[in-house]
Amino acid sequence: MSTEQDGAGAPAAAPRDLIPFRTAVRAWFAISWQTFGGPAGQIAVMQRTLVDEKRWIGQGRFLHALNYCMLLPGPEAQQLAVYTGWLLNGWRGGLVAGSLFVLPGMLALLLLSAVYVAFGDTTVVAGLFAGLAPAVLAIVVQAVLRVGRRALTSPALVVLAVAAFVALTLFAVPFPLVVLGAGVAGWFVHRFAPSWIATPTARIQDDGAAPLIPDDSLHAERPSGRRALRVLLLGLLAWSLPVAAVALLTGVDSVFTQQGLFFSGSALVTFGGAYAVLAYVAQQAVQTYAWVTPGEMTRGLALAETTPGPLIMVVQFVAFLGAYRNPGDLDPWAAALLGALLTTWVTFVPSFLFIFLGAPYVERLRGNRTLSAALAAITAAVVGVIANLALYFTTHTLFADSTTWTAGPLSLDVPDLTTLEPVALGIAVLAALLLFVVRWSVLRTLGVCAVLGLALGLAGLV
Repeated sequence: MSTEQDGAGAPAAAPRDLIPFRTAVRAWFAISWQTFGGPAGQIAVMQRTLVDEKRWIGQGRFLHALNYCMLLPGPEAQQLAVYTGWLLNGWRGGLVAGSLFVLPGMLALLLLSAVYVAFGDTTVVAGLFAGLAPAVLAIVVQAVLRVGRRALTSPALVVLAVAAFVALTLFAVPFPLVVLGAGVAGWFVHRFAPSWIATPTARIQDDGAAPLIPDDSLHAERPSGRRALRVLLLGLLAWSLPVAAVALLTGVDSVFTQQGLFFSGSALVTFGGAYAVLAYVAQQAVQTYAWVTPGEMTRGLALAETTPGPLIMVVQFVAFLGAYRNPGDLDPWAAALLGALLTTWVTFVPSFLFIFLGAPYVERLRGNRTLSAALAAITAAVVGVIANLALYFTTHTLFADSTTWTAGPLSLDVPDLTTLEPVALGIAVLAALLLFVVRWSVLRTLGVCAVLGLALGLAGLV
C-alpha cells in the first residue's frame, strides 16, 4: 500500500486503495450487469450494493456525490459510478467504475444493432419492433409524469415547462438554446423573486449501519489550478483526438467526422437525462443528417431500454445505422462499427472529465442557491422537452403519415388521422395499463409487448 512523499520536488505516490482494487473491480463488474430501468434503477443498484450491503460509503456521502452529478450534463448514474469509484480507489477506480458501467450496454446494443441491420426486414424482427415501438410511447409519458412531479414545484416552473414545449413544438427552437434560456431564466427569477423558484436542500438521511470507511478517509485531492489544467488538457485530448483522427483519415465531410462532432456537442447539453436530449438527437439525426428514420429512432430507444447501462446509449444505434448507410470507402460493416465506437467514446468521455475536474471543488458547489435555481429551471424545461419527445414519437409511431403545417414562424408536424395504426395504438394502451395500473417494471412491460408484437407479426397482422 503506497504512501505520500513529502520531500521537496519528490512526486507524491498514488493514493492508497481504501478497498482492494480487485475487489472493487469485481463489485463494479457485478453492478454493471444490473443497471436496467434507467437512472433511477441504476442509482438504486449502486445504493443497495455500495451503501446498504457492502457499506463502503455512507448514505450522506453517496447523496452528496449524486447531488453534484445532477448538476452536470450527461448520464448522472454513470457519473455517480465514476465519482464513487474515485472516492474509493482514486482516479483508476473512477476509470474502471465508469467504463464497466457502460461496457455491457455498449456490447449488447452493438449486437442488437447488427441484428437489426442484417435481419430488420424479417417477419420475426419486424414483429418484435412492432411491439416495442408503441410501448416506448407509454414509457416516455411515464418519464414526463415522474420528472414533472419532482420538478414542477411552483407556478413559475410550470410556466417554464410549457414555454419549453411550445418553443420546441411550434417554433423549432434548437434544444441547446432551450436549456440555456431556462438556466438564464432561473438565475434571473431567483435574483429578483427568489420565492418563485423553490430550491430546497436535499434531505440526507443515514439511518443504516455506519459505513466501513469513514467519510474523512475517502479519497480526496486538494483543488489547484495546476491540477485542474492538467486534468482539463488530458481530458480534452482524449475526447478530441479520435475525432481529429477520423477527420484526417476520412475527410471533414465524412459521416464519421459529422457523428464525432455532433455527438460531442450533444454530450454537453444532456441536462435532465437521455429523454431530454433525445428530442434534439432525433431532430438532427432524422431531418438534418438522415442517418435514421423517425420509426428507427423509436426502435433504437426500445433497444436501449432493454439493455443495461445508460439510456443515452441509443446514440450508438443511430451512429451504427448512419455509418452503415454512408460508409465512404470502407466496408459498410466496418464503417458501422467505427461510427458506433466513436460515438460511444465522445458521448461518455466528458463524464469522466467532469468528475475528475470538478470533484475537488464539489464542496464549494453545495448550498449555492443561485446555481440550484438555475438547475431547477433547467429541470422544469426538461419536462417540456420530454413532452415534445412524446408528441414526436406518437406522431411517427401511431400514424403512417404526417404533414408539416406552417404559418409564419410557426411549424407543426401534424399526423394524418386517416393513417392511424390500430395495432400500434392497442399495444401502446396495453403498455400504459401495465405501467400505470398494474405497475409493472419497464423491462417486464417491454417483454410482454415484444412477445405480443411477435405473435401479431407471425399472424400477418403487422
